[in-house]
Amino acid sequence: MPPKATAKINGKVIAESDEYETVEGNIYFPPSAITRSFLTPSDTQTTCKWKGTASYYNVEVDGVYIKDAAWYYPDPQDKFKPFRNYVAFCMYAPLMLHLKRVPFRLR
Repeated sequence: MPPKATAKINGKVIAESDEYETVEGNIYFPPSAITRSFLTPSDTQTTCKWKGTASYYNVEVDGVYIKDAAWYYPDPQDKFKPFRNYVAFCMYAPLMLHLKRVPFRLR
């Protein structure tokens, strides 16, 4: 079992799961792990040669607004199809976004 991954802004959990994928240094959370009330759709799109076209979300938590802080692939290309709609968060957001993996401990 992989360690738990958590994304927080100002101490509020916006995503948390022990089922995620790490791709190119980014943690992709499954759709069920996201607290959608903190996300609003953005018009921004980018293209990755092997993943396809990414769509973005703006994130707002307690008045902290981060434009295009999260992205996902609604219609990914072949190799990335299993991760359709998985959400990754920008690690370069103004130090408000913290991603961490909590080590697995046996009890």
